Amino acid sequence: MQLLNTLYVTTPDTYLRLDNETLRVEVNHETRLRVPLHHLSTVVCFGHINLSAPLMHLLADRGIGLVLLDDNGRFKARLEGAVSGNVLLRQAQFQRVADPVFTLDMARASVAGKIKNTRQVLQRGAREAKVEDEANALARLADDLAASLRALPSADSLESLRGVEGEAARQYFSGLSLLVRPDQRADFAMDGRTRRPPRDRFNAMLSFLYAMWMNDCRSALEAAGLDPQVGFLHALRPGRAALALDLMEEFRPWADRLALTLINRGQLKAHDFVLREGGAVSLQPDARKAVVVAYQERKKDEINHPLLAQPVPLGLVPLVQARLLARALREDGAPYVPFVAK
Repeated sequence: MQLLNTLYVTTPDTYLRLDNETLRVEVNHETRLRVPLHHLSTVVCFGHINLSAPLMHLLADRGIGLVLLDDNGRFKARLEGAVSGNVLLRQAQFQRVADPVFTLDMARASVAGKIKNTRQVLQRGAREAKVEDEANALARLADDLAASLRALPSADSLESLRGVEGEAARQYFSGLSLLVRPDQRADFAMDGRTRRPPRDRFNAMLSFLYAMWMNDCRSALEAAGLDPQVGFLHALRPGRAALALDLMEEFRPWADRLALTLINRGQLKAHDFVLREGGAVSLQPDARKAVVVAYQERKKDEINHPLLAQPVPLGLVPLVQARLLARALREDGAPYVPFVAK
């Protein structure tokens, strides 16, 4: 496996065009960047970006994904070429999703991976806390998440499983602001998770990072030959990439950790956000660029995958997990094991 590049385009009114075997990026008629197509896996455009028709045709022919997001990172559209992949694998996926027992097991694994990784975020925060009361509060929340994990085996329906997941998420987000440096808390206060639109700076950053993780998980599933629309935990809905949402659950805490790093290191400040009428909050254009760069750098970090005998760049872990998921869908496949950081 090779970690190919994702090109994120955030500057408004940028023009992307084809130049032989190279993607050329122009801003105000000046060439800012040239990228050989064989180095790319995906092109992600934020907001108003212009693309030439020849470029779009060749991206589709080469299997390079083109994703269109709005300024806040919300998914709008995706350009894909001809459907590829193992049709027998997709057939097995469709059969498995019709099996209520298998569906519940897969959904339970997804929730377990998410809760285990979020619990590690709280445990690490408790160890590093400078104030004893805050350390104790984080430790209690981590214990609450452990109780949620113990409740998963007895959840006998998707509805009850989602209830456990929802309560665990509520507890987790209630303590996440304690991981923010005290001198930054006034600007990055967080009262639970809010989205569509995010209502504070912390949530705005999380929504933006989740959108990028979502895109990478969807691309990984497609590369593994799976249909990202047909999932287990998330309800099937037209236009909804349910399986990509399932896979992303275990990676959400990685987005949370990066958001905390950017805040606590002072790489993002209050002035990097726009407070709009009605209470919505979004990132300024330069702040979006900073987050994208940090995300790309974080994906290069090597992670010890518990099922592999070698370190793997974080950016490749979704593909590893997609292949493990594909193996689980086959008749003789081993049960799916979510990625849990050590």
